[in-house]
Parts: sequence; C-alpha cells; structure tokens
Amino acid sequence: MNQQAMMRLRKMQKQMEEAQEKLESTVFTGTAGGGMVTVEVKGNHDIVSVKIDPDALESKDDIEMIEDTIVAALNDANKKIESETQKVMGAFGGGFGGLF
Repeated sequence: MNQQAMMRLRKMQKQMEEAQEKLESTVFTGTAGGGMVTVEVKGNHDIVSVKIDPDALESKDDIEMIEDTIVAALNDANKKIESETQKVMGAFGGGFGGLF
C-alpha cells in the first residue's frame, strides 16, 4: 500500500472515530403511549431519563401498563439510535474503493 493510501486510510479512521464518539454522546428521545412515557437514551445506550405523565397513573392497576409503555419507549429510542448509527457509519462503508 502506498503512502498516500495509508494517509487516506488514517484520515478515514479518524473521521469514523469522531463520528462514533458523536453518536455515543447524542441523546435520542423515545416516546410511547401517545406521550405518556418519554425516555432519553444516549447513543451508547445509557439511559438519561424516564418521564411519566402523572395523568397516566390513575390507580395501582395502571402500573403494568406503564411498565409496558416504558419498554416500548426504550425500544423506540433504541430504534432511533440504530437508524442514526447505520446512516452515519454507513457513509464510511464505501470509502475503501480507491485505497487498494
């Protein structure tokens, strides 16, 4: 591999690392139950917050429904993380064509 190709490869690697760091620190919001539950999750899947609309808790019987709604909101946030990760990191997928 020639010197120019190595330099381009290093530059691409640095860009990929920067993109990954940005994704990991980005906060994604997931919602479920028509806004009954809102969660914030970082791109590295650390949960930042869970918010439950107080009007959703009318009785103790609602706890199971709220638990299911929290799971749905977390899944929503994780889908957004996955989609954004594929979009951002996919841009690097075809970058090796002219290197070798």
